[in-house]
Amino acid sequence: VQLQASGGGSVQAGDSLRLSCAASGHGFRGYRMGWFRQAPGKERAFLATLSRDGRGIYYSDSVKGRFTASRDNGKSTVYLQMNSLKPEDTAVYYCAATTSIVGTQATQYTYWGQGTQVTVSS
Repeated sequence: VQLQASGGGSVQAGDSLRLSCAASGHGFRGYRMGWFRQAPGKERAFLATLSRDGRGIYYSDSVKGRFTASRDNGKSTVYLQMNSLKPEDTAVYYCAATTSIVGTQATQYTYWGQGTQVTVSS
């Protein structure tokens, strides 16, 4: 599966953004999807993971309550709605896909999108 992330940009603190990740190729429904981010000089950090049917979603504590992940299997797309953005949310955001039944670690994911930059200024 090939993944293409989009929707990043430069915003002010408190603003919202919605990221999209479109998948091409076969079998999107068979993949658990995840969102990660990587700030300069830091390791890639887990944000959210979605089960194959989208009913099971697990968030990291750092974004729980502010970010909402979802997927549309009919469109082979996964989303990340980000609200109340903070300067510390500045990072490159990645979507990823795995056939694993769990997915809170980057090493569990096989396929990665190219990343989309989010910059939040105060």
